[in-house]
Amino acid sequence: MQRIRLRYTKRGRLRFTSHRDFQRAFERALRRAEVPMAYSAGFTPHPKVSYANAAPTGTGSEAEYLEIALTKARDPEKLRVLLDESLPAGLDVVDAVEARTSGLADRLTASVWELRLDGVRPEEAEGAVTAFNAAGTVEVRRTTKNGVRTFDARSAVVHLETHSDPADRPTDQPCAILRLVVRHVTPAVRPDDVLSGLRAVADLAPPVPAAVTRLAQGLLDEETGTVTDPLAPDREAATALVAGSAAAAKAPA
Repeated sequence: MQRIRLRYTKRGRLRFTSHRDFQRAFERALRRAEVPMAYSAGFTPHPKVSYANAAPTGTGSEAEYLEIALTKARDPEKLRVLLDESLPAGLDVVDAVEARTSGLADRLTASVWELRLDGVRPEEAEGAVTAFNAAGTVEVRRTTKNGVRTFDARSAVVHLETHSDPADRPTDQPCAILRLVVRHVTPAVRPDDVLSGLRAVADLAPPVPAAVTRLAQGLLDEETGTVTDPLAPDREAATALVAGSAAAAKAPA
């Protein structure tokens, strides 16, 4: 009867939850909130939840998306509040819209990432970023379940720069902040692949693991290199529907 699209976060220690951990927590939240879920058919029915492009375990995120199917219509904002209250702090449901368009997953074509490199001087990071951006290809290796794979980490990167904000550096210790826009390609190029690329082209090796956070994901605007809100088309469709209904009500009989 109704499909709702949600944006949720992974913050603080909850960034270490796996996608499977989140699935279990979310299904418990659905039961606690008494959401009228639609279920699949078959011997083992399960809630109709569609997850889209989950962030890797160990990374934070401000922009994870999923879609649920309901058997009864619910107000998206009220549903968001109920689910948010039913999830642990850090797994926060921050946005909800009724699905009025198709293809949410098709609109997740790129991500914006922030990489915090503690122990790295900003000028050192700047030199590595310049070398990476100037390279035609940057081959990196990643161990997969099918063995070691070599691929180009440069071609998927739309934009990479150092980001300077004193608020991001609460101590006097060296710290470099990188902002990265990367296309969703196959094989996927992840932030740790870009860090491997920075090591390959400029020998940049942070002394501690980078703190990685996805700031946004959505449709890539090729002209500007920005990533747009994937829920915006649903909001626009809802606004157009309301406007059309209001116009029809005012029209003379």
